[in-house]
Amino acid sequence: MGEEKKLKTSKNTSQSSRRRFMSKAALAGGATALASLAGCGVGGNNNQQSAPEASGAASGSDLPEVKLKVQAGFPAKDPLFEVAQQIYGYVKDLSGGRMTVELLPAGAVVGALDQADAVHQGVLDGSHAVPAYWYGKNDALSLFGTGPYLGADANTILAWLEYGGGQQLYTEMYNDVLKLDVVPLAYGGMMMQPLGWFRKEVKSADEFKGIKYRTVGLAIDVFKNMGASVVAIPGGEIVPALERGVIDAAEFNNPASDMALGFPDVSKVCMVQSYHQPSEFFEVLLNKRVWDGLPEQYKAIWKIAAKAASAQMSWHTIDLFSKKYVELRDERGVEFIKTPDDILKAQLKAWDKIIEDRGKSNPLFTKIVDSQKDFMKRAVAYQTTFIANPKQAFDHYFG
Repeated sequence: MGEEKKLKTSKNTSQSSRRRFMSKAALAGGATALASLAGCGVGGNNNQQSAPEASGAASGSDLPEVKLKVQAGFPAKDPLFEVAQQIYGYVKDLSGGRMTVELLPAGAVVGALDQADAVHQGVLDGSHAVPAYWYGKNDALSLFGTGPYLGADANTILAWLEYGGGQQLYTEMYNDVLKLDVVPLAYGGMMMQPLGWFRKEVKSADEFKGIKYRTVGLAIDVFKNMGASVVAIPGGEIVPALERGVIDAAEFNNPASDMALGFPDVSKVCMVQSYHQPSEFFEVLLNKRVWDGLPEQYKAIWKIAAKAASAQMSWHTIDLFSKKYVELRDERGVEFIKTPDDILKAQLKAWDKIIEDRGKSNPLFTKIVDSQKDFMKRAVAYQTTFIANPKQAFDHYFG
């Protein structure tokens, strides 16, 4: 027993030493590496001047303690709330615990749809939601994650932001068009969202006409153009409205979040595959004055944390969503039905009309769509040419 205790003490000492080494490397010796990696350009403006106290390289012990409050656009019970915590864990770890973020649930300080304004005004240090939440300020915001389906998944949209000029347009939207003093950080691509939960299966585009359907953002126009009667209601009101027959169908996000909201309690028909919200991603908005006051090492940490959280989120959600999908299918009696091709084609035609109509009144809308098309014409051509359809292999082994 004495020898075992000695071994455990040695192991704990080694782990403690490793943690101290990692913190020092991130804050001091790793500062140069972080700064160079941050130049890759995820979020913010790489030409921004640092605050006076942040000039020059500082050792870990010289860096200030920073505590920030960020409000999420979704409730604590939503599994995405837990997923959202990952980026703040990286921020804390990479700063050696000197920069911490408290993530508040939706409504803790302001309404979810008021978060961008609250960050601009300094009421909140940050917001954690999706760009489509501020769709009412400028319809082109919906193009960042919830725009026309050009064959790209969310990760490819993030690639456009990083390498296709999207980040410049993203920053222009917030700082120059909306005049908001915020720094936007995009990360965490989400999988294509289902068409939604229905009181009964819809078998054709014609059957969509007259359906009372809940969605948000530009998807409202998509389904209106398809003949649906569209309503935009908050997430917490969807299931009661579906249960009472106020609406016939609704979409939200993913199997885990949909289950948490209670969709399988009121519907057993979930139609999957849709072009209405094919490539959504998370967005952190930080108050620009807060950002400008951060040491350069901390700015670098935020940018690297966003990249790391993107990877972690993609792995985490594949595991989480697939488990909930199987649970819904095998234990809750939910039938997952592929959306008919003519509905998907009708969605694409609806998007064509939206691009034309919105572009006439909003030049930035056209500018963003054209930039996305230029990038996707090359990127999606590569993907569709080189990547084999996984269904054939899946059916071979599991079908």
